[in-house]
Parts: sequence; structure tokens; C-alpha cells
Amino acid sequence: EPGRYDAIACCGAVIRGETPPFDFVAGEAARGIADVGRDYDLPVTFGVITSDNVQQAQARSGGAVGNKGRDAMLAAIEMATLRALIEPPDEGAPA
Repeated sequence: EPGRYDAIACCGAVIRGETPPFDFVAGEAARGIADVGRDYDLPVTFGVITSDNVQQAQARSGGAVGNKGRDAMLAAIEMATLRALIEPPDEGAPA
């Protein structure tokens, strides 16, 4: 619904495992997330982890390597804040 959200942070994990659809699923997730941002003129961030195994995903979702979901959320907030500073509010949008 236009005007309802200031930004969207997309978080998830695609783990390679032992099946070939990994590349297709990861690519389609990226494409779909980009489509949402473009179609709805909204900041949308990509916090989807792609990893070879569960241990790598855990390390990147709050473990030794940081928290990619948190990073995506902070980027979404920053983009929404920046957008509010440079674009006047829509007169017809709810406050």
C-alpha cells in the first residue's frame, strides 16, 4: 500500500546444501527484492545471507562475522531518513 511504509528490510538465508536450486533461489530473491523497491519507489535493503552451510549462516546472523539482518535494518532506516530530508511529504499521504 503506497505511503504505508518508509522502507523495507528483507532478511533471510539461502543455504546451498546439496541441491542445485541454490543459485536460482538466491538470484530470484535478489531480483524480487530489487523489483519491490523499483515498483513501489521505496528503499528496500537486501539482508539475505547466502551461505554454503548452517554454520556460515549463523556466523553472519549474529555470530562471529556480525549480523547482516541488523546491517540491513540500519541501512533501511538510514535511507528512509535521508529520503525524508530530501523529498517533501506527499500532500495526500496519511501523516
